[in-house]
Amino acid sequence: MRRINGRSVLVTGAASGLAAGIAAGLASDGFARVAITWHESSPEQTLARIRGAGARASATRIDFLAESVEIERALAMCVSEHGPFDTLVHAVGPLIFARLERAGDDEYRAMFDGNVRSAWLAARAVLPDMRAATFGRIVAFGMNGSALAGSAPGLGMHAAAKSALISLLRTLAAEVAGSGITINAVEPGDIREKALTRDEARKIPAANPVGRAGSYEDVLDAVRFFVAPERDFITGAVLPVTGGLQGPYERKNPQ
Repeated sequence: MRRINGRSVLVTGAASGLAAGIAAGLASDGFARVAITWHESSPEQTLARIRGAGARASATRIDFLAESVEIERALAMCVSEHGPFDTLVHAVGPLIFARLERAGDDEYRAMFDGNVRSAWLAARAVLPDMRAATFGRIVAFGMNGSALAGSAPGLGMHAAAKSALISLLRTLAAEVAGSGITINAVEPGDIREKALTRDEARKIPAANPVGRAGSYEDVLDAVRFFVAPERDFITGAVLPVTGGLQGPYERKNPQ
């Protein structure tokens, strides 16, 4: 893999989960500055991993379910203090398990504000600097099957929001394509142990065609592919990282 040196990336929601490993992995790849956002979980462990990989690390607290003006203010402060960013990895995206007949307005707002509005606001915050530099890479996370807008019992609100997100990303990708900016999506599969390395995941069986659990390193590989500087002809694409699993995964007896 060719190292990426001197670049700057904002990784949202990276205090824990898949995004924490992705932020540290990009630092190891040579990104000079890695900024993260966090809300409830402490960001200190992720920041230590980033610094340990040799990058400058920073964290901004942002609640992506807050009012839009509050989110915009926090993002503007992050960009002003720690940017400009040539790369955005938007990993924020809450998930709620509930059958549609039992879901209410709170679940609806959490899914669409947390998954769709959050990506729209994050992209708007970084795009002006990307346009000025005539270079940018944006990657966001869908869910398995979101590009096909299929059914997902127990995950209806989440699946609908992720499908809307894919449509938004593809449209935005077309709108900014002439500015040297690419926008793509990764669809992680049912990766429940999000801190596992690939070697650890290979030891754990899972119900997908490959037969093993997924890891943050598997998702990181897809992100690396999309953010590479030479990847200027691939935009509006969706890459599943699912171990061959087709369509949305389901949980038994969702409430």
